[in-house]
Amino acid sequence: MENQIQIFDTTLRDGEQTPGAKLNMPEKIEIAYQLEALGVNVIEAGFPISSPGDFEAVQEISKRIKNASICALTRAVVKDIDAAAEALKGAASPRIHTGIGTSDFHVYSKLNMNRTSVLEHAVAAVKYAKNYVDDVEFYAEDAGRTDNQYLARVVEAVIKAGATVVNIPDTTGFCLPEEYGAKIKYLTQNVVGIERAIISAHCHNDLGLATANAISAIENGARQIECTINGIGERAGNTSLEEVVMIMNKHARLKFLHTINSKLLFGTSQMVSELMNMPIQANKAIVGSNAFSHSSGIHQDGFLKNPENYEIISPEEVGATSSHIVLTARSGRAALTFRLKNIGYDFTREEITALYPRFLEIADKIKEVNDDNLHQMAVLVKEFSAQNSLTA
Repeated sequence: MENQIQIFDTTLRDGEQTPGAKLNMPEKIEIAYQLEALGVNVIEAGFPISSPGDFEAVQEISKRIKNASICALTRAVVKDIDAAAEALKGAASPRIHTGIGTSDFHVYSKLNMNRTSVLEHAVAAVKYAKNYVDDVEFYAEDAGRTDNQYLARVVEAVIKAGATVVNIPDTTGFCLPEEYGAKIKYLTQNVVGIERAIISAHCHNDLGLATANAISAIENGARQIECTINGIGERAGNTSLEEVVMIMNKHARLKFLHTINSKLLFGTSQMVSELMNMPIQANKAIVGSNAFSHSSGIHQDGFLKNPENYEIISPEEVGATSSHIVLTARSGRAALTFRLKNIGYDFTREEITALYPRFLEIADKIKEVNDDNLHQMAVLVKEFSAQNSLTA
């Protein structure tokens, strides 16, 4: 379908390149099964030539996963492609992901080549990979900083050589969304044969723009997003899978479809965080511990009247347990009443009014008022009520 977006997950490859995030074989297989259940279309399982462990991981995942394509990364090097092909032998739907740098930074200072030679290597790599698998993805590394005319020449040549997917990485996270979107649009309008391949967006988050760039890409013709759970990856990370999925879910005007079961997002996020020893920042969109927490009195009051006042996503949509009313010195009477009721106290408005100054005293001294604090305060309310009834 024209508006179907393929979700390419590279948690096990680019994500595992995060310092300290190394996984053992059982952990990689566990995550692969979870990604399959989540509904990911392509799982990039590793870089087989890089180590025996990576080779074995791709090999084992290829044997076990049947409902997603299994992808292996290579450089535009014969021995890399041979290793990837060997590791992918058991895959129901194998994909070789090969490529080379195309920006002048990479062409001249990293590769010590010239543009013509890079183009020749790109074509040769795709043709060689095509001998092994039908599904060959080509990446133009640092495409974000590559001259558009030269990039179009490379993309056209690799499609002619047999590439089924062309990956346009913003490798350094440099592009602004309108620039990256314009780059994708330029390719759709200037590459002969572009209709024979899927354009893929692989964005890094060095300037915090990975998700915005990925969305801009699909608005301008890309039909695959390369992403990771929790946005983990090299340096500042990659496009976050949960973010792009929920953006598509929430913005009907985009009219994009995907196969991800959003109710598994929170659980998948927690699994990856624990197995990779990568804590999730509290304010992380969609899956952070504060994503469904409310501490400001104004927000709490509005939320309690109608959750949609402050939550555009319900916790249930992503598999989280519930929203949280957090009691701090900025909380109001409505939030205090709500939390007290949750632990069994149904006080009158007058009783809450009497208790509120004491609540603020305690809240000013500690970061968060918990249930134990509330039980202690409830005793004061009972005493207040008893004194009032005696006076009456």
